[in-house]
Amino acid sequence: MIKTALAIDLGASSGRAMLGRFDGERITLEEVHRFENIPVKMNGTLYWDVYRLFHEIKQGISKAVQKGGFDSIGVDTWGVDFGLIGKDGALLEAPVHYRDGRSEGMSEAALKIFPREPFYKITGNQFMDINTVFQLMALKAKRPHILKNAETLLLMPDLFNYLLTGVKKSEVSIASTTQMMNAVNKQWSETVLDRFGIPKRLFTGIVPSGTAVGKLRKDICGELNAPEAEVIAVCGHDTQCAAAAVPTEEEDFIFISCGTWSLFGTELKEPLINPVSEAMNITNETGYGGTTTFLKNIIGLWLIQESRRQFRREGKDLSFAELEKQALEAEPFKCFIDPDAAEFVPEGDIPSRVKYFCDRTNQPVPQTIGEVMRCIYESIALKYRLAFEEIKTCTGKNYRSVDLMGGGAKDGLLCGMTANACNCPVTAGPVEATAYGNIAIQLIAGGAIPDIKTARKIIAVSDSVKTFLPDNSREWDTAFLRYMEIIGQ
Repeated sequence: MIKTALAIDLGASSGRAMLGRFDGERITLEEVHRFENIPVKMNGTLYWDVYRLFHEIKQGISKAVQKGGFDSIGVDTWGVDFGLIGKDGALLEAPVHYRDGRSEGMSEAALKIFPREPFYKITGNQFMDINTVFQLMALKAKRPHILKNAETLLLMPDLFNYLLTGVKKSEVSIASTTQMMNAVNKQWSETVLDRFGIPKRLFTGIVPSGTAVGKLRKDICGELNAPEAEVIAVCGHDTQCAAAAVPTEEEDFIFISCGTWSLFGTELKEPLINPVSEAMNITNETGYGGTTTFLKNIIGLWLIQESRRQFRREGKDLSFAELEKQALEAEPFKCFIDPDAAEFVPEGDIPSRVKYFCDRTNQPVPQTIGEVMRCIYESIALKYRLAFEEIKTCTGKNYRSVDLMGGGAKDGLLCGMTANACNCPVTAGPVEATAYGNIAIQLIAGGAIPDIKTARKIIAVSDSVKTFLPDNSREWDTAFLRYMEIIGQ
């Protein structure tokens, strides 16, 4: 009997509804709805258009019903952002976008309240201004009345689960992105909440990935002619859905979930929290089954996507393929940037910021579109190399290859550069790793698949991958040394 699951996958720039049908051997995917995720700026604040997103989710459900229906639904999203629910059960305001400037400098301010070492020892999280705890610090300082009127905080996938079911729950993988969860016991850290004066009343209990939240609301079922399907709290953080879909039988593996952000990491049985991982600012997130995903958050395709938007604003409507071609034709190893430098986080004129970075670090300044794009591509690949070296140092393990999944798997130039930079084979695919992982977790919850190991085998035979081999790693080794000097490592 075919089991069908509906994955709602919301990325930082687009969303889609994917139907997954499992026949006992393979999962077949069908995209039934795709839509843009465009933030809205009002009165100087950047918001997620959550009302439009929920409308699009309902459109996806409606189209899935027209395709034959589904047995369950799962929602995954980006991390750290949240909505606040008032006492009447309504959303107090649209969630603020992590690229909004409100939390800039908050991580530094936080360390004056709670020193870095004990803070990291509890949460195991990479320190970034965008993390939920620092957003809450900013909210408390600048708009305290919002927190005062809030009854419940729900991270983005939990918020959509609530809107679909009326049930408030916090799923563990998305909770682990907040820098407020104890990495060992998987519960909200009272120590962290107390230090920053964050009200404990805002938080629901944390549940494991794969927990059934509740049935689709009756009014939504009536509106969309949809079944009262079970809504499953899959790994709410899209990175952890992707990690669940790594098509490998290796116990020790490295993966890159490559989309707007690149999440470069490995899967461990327990958190790895020590002075070395703290110094390297590596994060411990919780994955499916209570595993730890030990990873670095790296700005990824955002630099390419936002550069393309800037070129279009300038009247140069270039496709991603054309940008890749021009990058390939440009001189290699001319200049580099640190993709994670603060100036590359906000939206806007990325190419000009690339030029400025190169100028202030005394490098040749890229002049053409191809030179700018070559600089971005090579810099992302070299940042991957740095993360690779850091993770090997922390774990004491060697890894034979890298699994690169998500939208970046379609980018042959980036995959090839990654193979050369890391000096190992890169397996590219599946492109739809997040959807596969989301659906696999639903199928495990419904009893159709016994465990995640079996799910990974099924995903491996359900999709095709392409392997990229290193062919000039010596030049990349030399470039890496120069890169490390430029970014001050």
